[in-house]
Amino acid sequence: HQSCSNSKFPSDQVRSKFPDVFLLLHRLDESRLTSSPTACRPVRSVTRFPRCPADDGRGLCLSEACITVASQMVEAMDRGADPCHDFYQFACGGWMRKNPLPDGRSRWSTFNSIWEQNQALLKHLLENGTFNGSSEAERKTQAYYLSCLNQQRIEELGAQPLVDLIAKIGGWNMTGPWDKENFMEVLKVVSGPYRAQPFFTVGVSADPKNSNSNVIQVDQSGLFLPSRDYYLNKTANEKVLAAYLEYMVELGLLLGGERSSTQMQMQQILEFETALANITVPQDQRRDEEKIYHKITVAELQLLAPAVDWLDYLSSSLSPLELNDSEPVVLYAREYLQQVSDLINKTDRSLLNNYMMWTLVQKGVASLDQRFENAQDKLLESLYGTKKSCTPRWQTCIGNTDDTLGFALGALFVKATFDKHSKEIAEEMINEIRSAFKEALDQLSWMDAQTRQAAKDKADAIYDMIGFPEFILDPKELDDVYDGYEVSDDSFFQNMLNFYNFSARVMADQLRKTPNKDQWSMTPPTVNAYYMPTKNGIVFPAGILQAPFYAHDHPKALNFGGIGVVMGHELTHAFDDQGREYDKEGNLRPWWQNSSVEAFRQRTECMVEQYSQYTVNGEHINGKQTLGENIADNGGLKAAYHAYRSWVQRNGEEKRLPAVNLTNDQLFFVGFAQVWCSVRTPESAHEGLVTDPHSPPRYRVIGTLANSPDFSRHFSCPAGTPMNSGRRCEVW
Repeated sequence: HQSCSNSKFPSDQVRSKFPDVFLLLHRLDESRLTSSPTACRPVRSVTRFPRCPADDGRGLCLSEACITVASQMVEAMDRGADPCHDFYQFACGGWMRKNPLPDGRSRWSTFNSIWEQNQALLKHLLENGTFNGSSEAERKTQAYYLSCLNQQRIEELGAQPLVDLIAKIGGWNMTGPWDKENFMEVLKVVSGPYRAQPFFTVGVSADPKNSNSNVIQVDQSGLFLPSRDYYLNKTANEKVLAAYLEYMVELGLLLGGERSSTQMQMQQILEFETALANITVPQDQRRDEEKIYHKITVAELQLLAPAVDWLDYLSSSLSPLELNDSEPVVLYAREYLQQVSDLINKTDRSLLNNYMMWTLVQKGVASLDQRFENAQDKLLESLYGTKKSCTPRWQTCIGNTDDTLGFALGALFVKATFDKHSKEIAEEMINEIRSAFKEALDQLSWMDAQTRQAAKDKADAIYDMIGFPEFILDPKELDDVYDGYEVSDDSFFQNMLNFYNFSARVMADQLRKTPNKDQWSMTPPTVNAYYMPTKNGIVFPAGILQAPFYAHDHPKALNFGGIGVVMGHELTHAFDDQGREYDKEGNLRPWWQNSSVEAFRQRTECMVEQYSQYTVNGEHINGKQTLGENIADNGGLKAAYHAYRSWVQRNGEEKRLPAVNLTNDQLFFVGFAQVWCSVRTPESAHEGLVTDPHSPPRYRVIGTLANSPDFSRHFSCPAGTPMNSGRRCEVW
């Protein structure tokens, strides 16, 4: 039978070679293209769009690919809308009308549909009767996937695997006796080998101020709901809080609790999480990394947050490494750690134990039987507005496999689909966009000459990784990466526990090594891209190097408007409000002249105000929280458009697409906008506004194009129309 889970919670979505290790979960250590795309309902407008003169057919591209893409684009557009009034409606109105939300989804977009195609291909590869993994890692991947598909076995085991684990760690007051005086012991176990993150999160990754070495990093953590907002804005989130409590109680009962005491204790855990939410620093106040970075020793951390025995805790998390109290630790939430220590000291021990065990339970639920999945579905419905409908079990399992063995899965994916040629083409496009970006630097009046030259040097130093990290095609190297991870095709729960243990060992193993350039934070099938400030590198997984972002037989205008804008976006992250604080070597240090810093601040303030005025269902975008992504969207579009114009100057005008009635310049902007066509439930739109560093898709299109003089020129938008309001913000 089918499972109806909408898969995981968003906080689990950070991926790396070992998903839950190298990146601190709640720190946007990398700027991604999308947390996952989003949308809302635009207004329809009735003004007609002036058409291009009829073409006699000689300048048209009539290849099969051109005709197919032209037809898809016409389908997606709404020609009844005025492009100068609401360009999102003009480009995506047809798509939104023809794509109601699929059952069980909280959002739907180009990104989701490509990911589904990728998943279907992976299913085919893993279920193929003649599966031939050329490496042990690929065989583990298939075994893991099959253990997830084996629902009969999962149902037989029921809640027992988690009940046993709870007993092993010392019991849980919710479901039976517990061993009272063991705060440190339980903290070490749940957050070490089982990777839960009560109170705070500990990770190992590159030291921003010394990017050639790894360092222990500690940050705020410990909330189950997607953001502190859900706990603190009680009236706005009443339904979610009620559903969360109901979910907590339901799980307590499934694990053997008695109703009234479970209800009472879960209510206390919820109140404790609310107290944590209260001291958690909001994302929009954590953007200045120079400000929030604090490097101290373990001994100093002990004085700052004495409720935890830090040397004991870190030695246990990073065993078998030898640590002493002069070991450096980077904090990103100094005040929080001080306050959380006070909170721990004044909280009853049994409540602390209940809360820690609850964070462990959450990690285990995903691999238990249908009853647990049903409980999670009810919570997901209130959080994301998804109506219960069955995501086929295989899809959930491909997602889990990608999270766990994503680079071995990626090896299968790349061998089946990735065209070696794509790598060279992508390299070439990146270089064209880099050149356009550097040329634009020369036009900026606000930047002093010295900072401008340093910025060009940084742009030149950005290195790109395309498709997949090389090691995955070498069976021996791939096996080394997953060496020590035991997988059986029998117990999905055990596979998951083994993975947490394995991740913890890998984390410890990283500390004394230098950061590895070949270490990706996204797996090859992922439909996304990112910039890494500490490596000054940009990454484009194979998953995004396909239509509609890129196709070798599509007009260049569409490739530049698709993957070209994505490339420009990632490149511009090197110069957004966070990326600009890192130098070309990936170190956090001031390299700007003060006059340019001040001019940059004024220009970004314009963008904060612009985007803060946009609303979705009456709720405003947080212009501060989305600033970095908005800078990248604007800079990326401009660089990609100018790179396209340079291509045309070198190669001559392309043939036009039939039936779309657009010039090639107009085609570039429509192609860009159509990447972001999407629909979304109101609940999911709210969740995006509260948690996502990206603006909602509609405003990623409208906000960016409203700032583009090139756009207004090509669509002849009169001054004073919404898409050409006369108040433009420009940073890069």
